[in-house]
Amino acid sequence: MGRAEERRARQGGGRRRAAPKSSAERSGIRRFFTWKKVLGSFFGLCLLGMAAFVVMYLMIDVPKGSEAVAAAQQQSNVYQYSDGKIMARTGKVNREIVELAEVPKPVQKAFVAAENKSFYNDAGVDFKGTARGLFNTLSGKGKQGGSTITQQYVKNYYLEQDQTITRKLEELVISLKVDRTTSKDDILAGYMNTSYYGRAAYGIQAAAQAYYRVDASKLTVEQGAYLAAVLQAPSQYDWAVATDTGRELVKQRWEYVLNNMVEENWLDPAERDGMKFPEPKDPKGAPGLEGQNGYLWDAANSALQKQLVAQGKAADADEAEKMVTAGGWTITLNIDKKKQAQLEKAVKTQLTSKLDAKKRKVDADVQAGAVSVDPKTGRVVAMYGGVDYFKHYTNNATRTDYQPASTFKPVILAAAVDKEAETQDGTPITADTIYDGTSKRPVTDNGKKVGFSPPNEDDVDYGDVTVQTAMNKSINSVFAQMGVDVGMEQVMKTAGDLGMDTADLQAVPAQTLGSMGASPMEMAGVYATLANHGEKVTPSMIKSVEHKDHTVKIPDAIGDSVISREAADTVSSVLTGVVDDGTARTSVRDNPARDGQQVAGKTGTSDKNRSAWFTGYTPNLVTSVGMFGEDDKPPHAQVTLQGATGLLPGKGRVAGGSYPAQIWAAYTFNAMGDVSKFDLETKQGSGVQPTFTPPPPEPTEEPTTPEPTTEPPPQEEPTTEKPPEEPTDEPTEPTEEPTPEEPTDEPTADPIEPPEGGDGGGDGDAGPVDPQQ
Repeated sequence: MGRAEERRARQGGGRRRAAPKSSAERSGIRRFFTWKKVLGSFFGLCLLGMAAFVVMYLMIDVPKGSEAVAAAQQQSNVYQYSDGKIMARTGKVNREIVELAEVPKPVQKAFVAAENKSFYNDAGVDFKGTARGLFNTLSGKGKQGGSTITQQYVKNYYLEQDQTITRKLEELVISLKVDRTTSKDDILAGYMNTSYYGRAAYGIQAAAQAYYRVDASKLTVEQGAYLAAVLQAPSQYDWAVATDTGRELVKQRWEYVLNNMVEENWLDPAERDGMKFPEPKDPKGAPGLEGQNGYLWDAANSALQKQLVAQGKAADADEAEKMVTAGGWTITLNIDKKKQAQLEKAVKTQLTSKLDAKKRKVDADVQAGAVSVDPKTGRVVAMYGGVDYFKHYTNNATRTDYQPASTFKPVILAAAVDKEAETQDGTPITADTIYDGTSKRPVTDNGKKVGFSPPNEDDVDYGDVTVQTAMNKSINSVFAQMGVDVGMEQVMKTAGDLGMDTADLQAVPAQTLGSMGASPMEMAGVYATLANHGEKVTPSMIKSVEHKDHTVKIPDAIGDSVISREAADTVSSVLTGVVDDGTARTSVRDNPARDGQQVAGKTGTSDKNRSAWFTGYTPNLVTSVGMFGEDDKPPHAQVTLQGATGLLPGKGRVAGGSYPAQIWAAYTFNAMGDVSKFDLETKQGSGVQPTFTPPPPEPTEEPTTPEPTTEPPPQEEPTTEKPPEEPTDEPTEPTEEPTPEEPTDEPTADPIEPPEGGDGGGDGDAGPVDPQQ
């Protein structure tokens, strides 16, 4: 046997060869997808794509120079009062074109280092970044970085800002053509001159003035690196309004720019090591936005930008800001011109005219903010943002960094009544429910102490009191226990339902003292919902918007019921007691302009006296007034209001029942129209029936006589009102270090009556508490 035969014999002897498959068995995927077919299809698609791109390249032309800048970028924005009368008109786009030679070379390099290190060598297009952008657009993820400087210049100069597939393909083709026909210097100059930097500044020259008050030719490398960094997210990275996170991010971006410059040998490492972050100056308003107009303009713009994002017309806040500042909008606000003037007058006559920073340093630190809302429509009919938009950039009406203090207490009661909550012993919580008002009484949960024992104002023990009395006198210990009885998770949920931003807040007992941040706008919305019988009211700045290229629908400010009518009306009824028999009685109840008007409201005074509030309402008008202690020198830290206007320096605290309530009364009783009564569907509270008030215990400490002062109390007329027999409201800010049981501030033994009444808030009233409890 030959070797070949022997080998075949061995192979055949071990196993049987499988029979070849028939053609009928060759089915499924292999039948239709062979490697030849897959490869052929791939190349076919590539050829089709290339052909389509060639067609696009031939069909899409670079727009002519005379058509380059969109018409909308040359227009103004018009802002009108609710009656159509013009409030303000912004000028043409804030842009001044400068030659590239006017911008220092290192600053030019900073922009290249920030956005496109390969700029001087690329073909004008980043295909990977463009593909990523197309994918994100198709998948609804919005815009994403990756474009070259040339592409961004083309988008800024030749195209609209909309995020569509067509626009992105146009950007790609035009960028390739522009890179072939335009020098890199001209492209870089065009990019720097057309980009939006925030603060309504288009172009490097306007940005240099807006952030550093210098011409572009005078920018340092550090300043140029900041402007290059801020381009990534103008609204988030503007140092004047950025959050702590935003400031950290823009610093990191600034470092990134400078490090890239070193890497590209555009900056000496030793020089880089000696550079310090160049903090921008505070913004300046545009002409025509002096006084309150600037605050109204800013609030209207913010509201419009939110709607552009919410309705999918802008990918994010930065793109929305660009669209608004580009111009062409007619924005009609809900602001009532007459009520706006009345609110401004009330703040001036009741507060700002009494401030004298030359006599008292603290007077320079006093800020006021107010928002007035129609609870039936949700329209913001008046707003006070500060002394002047040019002098104080931050809008005090919308800022959320100060504690609302005891103005939060009605939220706790609303949650209790709405959810039919009970005390620890099973008693339903109503206006007549008895609570122990002993100061520093440990809060318990099912018999167990929760480690929270807040003191009352001036550490006064009230003994057994009704909920009505506890609201009138703003007794901390009662509402701390009530919050735990209801359940802090439910309290915070109700707060969110009513309109407070509770997304990042912990449901801990310390929140019962109003230790979170809130704005007058926010609190006006909460109380407007109460006034509107539980139907959600979201304060609305804008009545209508018009633009030739965009349609924006303004959502209804009135929503569904978020708490029952009985709960809302019960709280309104209880809050009438604060005015008629509580911490706002002197400023509001006894005001001669009241003329029988029924009023509900609540005072608030935070710990350290850093803020003081009065939020109150009639059936047709809700207004929240806040006073804030803010150091007039950078970094504008929160400071005390004590001694402002000459109130017993060192002791005279500014309480919610004093200036805030006075401003509220002077405005409301002038602006409310006809006298009206609440339509309440409840049997509880002072608004519908008298409530029994157990007598408070005798003070354990003899009151002392207030020290005399050479400064007379700031009051318009002498008053014979006697100080209250017991202290009233409480400060609410938790301190950082001490434990809840050990106050760090020595409480005053005697309350000091603020001018024209007050809620007696002051330093150390709430005592130090742990916000994590």
